[in-house]
Amino acid sequence: MSKKTLYEQVVETTHVYLGPAADRFIARQVQNHLHKRPEQLSASDLEKLIDWIQIAVSLLTEDSDIIEDYIGALRELIDKSGTSKKAGKS
Repeated sequence: MSKKTLYEQVVETTHVYLGPAADRFIARQVQNHLHKRPEQLSASDLEKLIDWIQIAVSLLTEDSDIIEDYIGALRELIDKSGTSKKAGKS
């Protein structure tokens, strides 16, 4: 069994909240805000990507519980990747 790419993990997490639109949504966020192809997503990109995702999702729903839950699930990917910046954002 091959290990999922970081992009695939982000899409899988997003699918829970956005359903079938998850792949296109994440691809668009990566391309427009990180200026790279989705398959080039790296662990060092996660903090910035999550910030953009939080802004975008806040425009889609006012349900703060859903937003917090989704962003929390994405932040778990940071912890798994070992790139957590505990001292704050750069």
